[in-house]
Amino acid sequence: MSNPQQLRYSKEHEWLSAAEDGVSTVGITEHAANALGDVVYVQLPEVGDTVTAGETCGELESTKSVSDLYSPVTGEVVEANQDVVDDPSLVNSAPFERGWLFKVRVAQEPEDLLSAAEYTDFAS
Repeated sequence: MSNPQQLRYSKEHEWLSAAEDGVSTVGITEHAANALGDVVYVQLPEVGDTVTAGETCGELESTKSVSDLYSPVTGEVVEANQDVVDDPSLVNSAPFERGWLFKVRVAQEPEDLLSAAEYTDFAS
């Protein structure tokens, strides 16, 4: 399992990109995607929704189970990935690329986000 070094990670297995003009991209990690199995349905927060760090903001349904999606930061959703809604398998096939979930204008970032090395240790 390879976790991109430039991302930060939550203990709920979400990743967060560095902010560009105050906006970060959120997705789930390869570890989480593998644990879920084949994702068949994705419910994302809507544009304009306010998400809160550590709280649920959507869900991912797989052939094995339903799992809550947690926001790694607090802020306003500015984009949801419609490609993932239309083709949930992108979460499994490209969790760090085309399988991203939503973009958020970050208002507050918790201090407990992990580096790639810290997340790799945590997830293993």
